[in-house]
Amino acid sequence: MIKNKILLVEDDPNFGSVLKDYLSINDLDVTHVTDGNQGYNAFRKEEFDLCIFDVMMPHKDGFTLAKEIKELDKETPIIFLTAKGLKDDVLQGYKVGADDYLTKPFDSEVLLYKVKAILSRGKRTEENNQTTFEIGNYYFDSKLRTLSLDEDVKKLSPKEAKLLELMCRKMNDLMPRQEALSKIWKEDNYFTGRSMDVYVAKLRKYLKDDDRIEIENIHGEGFRLVAPSQ
Repeated sequence: MIKNKILLVEDDPNFGSVLKDYLSINDLDVTHVTDGNQGYNAFRKEEFDLCIFDVMMPHKDGFTLAKEIKELDKETPIIFLTAKGLKDDVLQGYKVGADDYLTKPFDSEVLLYKVKAILSRGKRTEENNQTTFEIGNYYFDSKLRTLSLDEDVKKLSPKEAKLLELMCRKMNDLMPRQEALSKIWKEDNYFTGRSMDVYVAKLRKYLKDDDRIEIENIHGEGFRLVAPSQ
């Protein structure tokens, strides 16, 4: 069973460790770091299904971290943990994109309930999303990361699969560069842009055996996967 990945940013190492252990024994894959800068770096390196942030932390508070995370991926849900229960603080948490808010001290079982409720909500949305695509003569399974043409099956890397999935979801329409960079590379700069161009070139090579398929470069805007309608 694939476990949901949780990013826990809590500056109290003892409380954070206890919370990590509790969530882990309840079938969650938890990464625990102790300040906002570490949290931001961890989020850039991996994909997480949900984030849990303490508000009062050294170097970077939870509200600031949440704003930065939402700039990288606005879809990732966030729960705030805080000793502050003032109305203004709660409102600020929701304003920066919080999905829920718990004031310390709290019952760990309540946190687990909230986490599972949010993850379940996301799964229901995901179940309604298409995960297999016909691209001309090719068959693409985004979950298995396989691209098939007759008996030839190619296993794609995680970034290749995610990039092709984004293009398929916008088949024959523009896929903005910024969207792909923020969702896959978590950053939009010269080097990540060049890296994405390399991956686009790889996808063109993988799809070359159907001459009806083309990945167009829309200058300054992004890419368009052109394929015949099924």
